[in-house]
Amino acid sequence: MTERVITPRNRGFLFLDAHPAGCARVVHDMWHTCPEPVPAPPTGEGPVALVIGASAGYGLAATLAGLKRAGIRGIAVSYEKGPTARRTATAGWYRTAATAALARDAGRDLVFLDGDAFSDTMKDEVAALVEHRFGGRLDYLVYSVAAPRRTDPDTGATYTSVLKPIGAPHRTKTLVFDAGGTPDVREVATEAAEGDDVARTVAVMGGTDWERWTDRLAARGLLAEGFTTVALSYIGSPLTAAIYRQGTIGAAKAHLEATARTLHERLAKTVGGRAVTSVNGAAVTQSSTAVPGIALYTGLLRGVLGERVVPPVRQLARLWDQLTGASPLTVDAEGRVRLDTWELADDVQEAVAQRWASVTTETVADLADIDWFRAEVRRLYGFSVPGVDYTAPVETDVAWPDLTRA
Repeated sequence: MTERVITPRNRGFLFLDAHPAGCARVVHDMWHTCPEPVPAPPTGEGPVALVIGASAGYGLAATLAGLKRAGIRGIAVSYEKGPTARRTATAGWYRTAATAALARDAGRDLVFLDGDAFSDTMKDEVAALVEHRFGGRLDYLVYSVAAPRRTDPDTGATYTSVLKPIGAPHRTKTLVFDAGGTPDVREVATEAAEGDDVARTVAVMGGTDWERWTDRLAARGLLAEGFTTVALSYIGSPLTAAIYRQGTIGAAKAHLEATARTLHERLAKTVGGRAVTSVNGAAVTQSSTAVPGIALYTGLLRGVLGERVVPPVRQLARLWDQLTGASPLTVDAEGRVRLDTWELADDVQEAVAQRWASVTTETVADLADIDWFRAEVRRLYGFSVPGVDYTAPVETDVAWPDLTRA
């Protein structure tokens, strides 16, 4: 037994440990937030799905919503670290264990793999599972990978992504918290991309690996007739566009969308399938908090919308309904499913822009929902979760889900 009391220790938005019970409770809360399907999905032999990046953010939401709304079985891939003598496991490790328990309770055969999704070794392991455990046919592939670096399996070259504007330096407001948790609005400067910054970011966050996954599975004849694949993406507000949609990340997102068009044309011809990107709305995730300005923007958005902010699992429930045909698949002129219309409505963006223009350290508590944002960041690591006793010792040595269990 390795029970101990876990207290939060953090450097900015990054926490050094995670709370197993808190992470499990977050997963269960997401499950109950996801609306019940009508009619109920089939039991036992549901569609076979592969979710890549399944332990955090929108990938976790896609996994839980897929289980509850569509009755999926299949494979969930993520890259997490287990517990050590000095540290707890990562939050995603504990969230995965909780997700596996929910899948078992729901009678869904969902296999959880831990490893580098960019590697061909992982792709081959997944292909073998699809072939030998799931009847040799894959119905859905959801791609939701957020990683800072990628090693190209062909060349061995490792690429590291950067968060930079393109063309000129950019200054933006951002939100930080001091050691005591007091919010501070500052202006930060980010130097413009140079050299191969854009190319490296596209190599990590663009559509290359998504396409490689699809092609490798197709080459082994594992794509079902009507196979559908979707990559999860984000556009965001004009307030954050210079560092996001018009920056190096935006170049990667544009590459992702171009890849969707290429894959769609290919899949339509070969298996009567389709490929789309899904543009999701804003959320507090481990990835989004690293982007300058996004924390402040998200807090202001919540200040405007309050409870009308749509949580990721509800957005992904809508996506699964469209993918499975429970509701019509609707795309914009660029072929993208839009789950962000609640965020980008003109009146909402106008209200957020007004607050953005006037927000200061002195006014941020009035204009942004600081308490909500701070709690959401802590919840990413299993802290500040209602119903969890943080004074009680908790078991940190939680096992990764057993591959042999259905």
